[in-house]
Amino acid sequence: MAHGETHSRAGASDSGDFGGTQDAQGACREGQGDLPDEGPRSFAASAFDALHPVVAVAYAAIALVLTMAAFQPVLVALALASAVCLGVCLRGGCQVARAALWQVPMLVLVALANPLFSPMGSTELFRIGVRAVYFESFAYGLCMGALLMAVMVEFANAACVLTSDKVTGVLGNRLPTVALMTSMCMRLIPRFVRQGREISAVQGACTAARQTISFGKAARLREGARVASALVGWGMENSLETADAMRSRGWASGRTRTTYRRQRFARADALALAVVLGLGAACAACAWAATSQYRFYPSLSTLTLWWGYVPYALYFFLPCLVVLGDRLRWMR
Repeated sequence: MAHGETHSRAGASDSGDFGGTQDAQGACREGQGDLPDEGPRSFAASAFDALHPVVAVAYAAIALVLTMAAFQPVLVALALASAVCLGVCLRGGCQVARAALWQVPMLVLVALANPLFSPMGSTELFRIGVRAVYFESFAYGLCMGALLMAVMVEFANAACVLTSDKVTGVLGNRLPTVALMTSMCMRLIPRFVRQGREISAVQGACTAARQTISFGKAARLREGARVASALVGWGMENSLETADAMRSRGWASGRTRTTYRRQRFARADALALAVVLGLGAACAACAWAATSQYRFYPSLSTLTLWWGYVPYALYFFLPCLVVLGDRLRWMR
């Protein structure tokens, strides 16, 4: 490269002020039309990244508490429907459907097992020997299975939005141990799954290391045991490396921890947090009123239209509305 060309490029980079940055960002936005679509998660991530992480933490915590505490059919159905809709926006329909392949059978299993272990109610459906199966027990198990599925989907959505650096940034200086454990647990299972797949692929490609080529359940069990052994060894070695890295970087030295990404709490974040807390308080009151008036035993209470379902649905579908508004804003 010529000497003059080097200085001209250096001068252009050094003199790049705020206007130059805007030009570069505009060029990137214009070039996005030629890039492949990243899927629905890119819109959702941009919508949630515009706010302070404490807003997402507060919303996720309130939503999980309400879902687990409000054991009423309509409230559970709203929580499950909103969690599935948000999962489609964040992770895509394929991943939600793939997770539903084992979540829906779990729901059905809980619904069918509850009448056998807890035969209570007044509406007898049929008998298995001397044991009666009641409709109220089946409805209770169905509601419990839907609640478990809703909690699992909400945890998956929260793990998609609340990355480890956001959790550490919100709770790092106040609850350092809890923040570290939460962030490490959120990335532990995906890392183990990826590493297990890599180990299995390497062992499958290394045909020279196989003594004999055999098929059947015994062969699959031996291969699974080898993958598990290698994965456990990798996990122990990785934990030692992580501990050395934390010690070398001054963990538990008593100093205030810095964050990877500086987040400023602006007025828009305060307004969003106030809306989340206000709707959360209204939903808690509505959930208390709904659950106190509904009974599964000895007979199911009658479900009627009630205005309290509106703020509850608004709170749980609020992230979907935010993602939809962000999509419409980018489409214009």
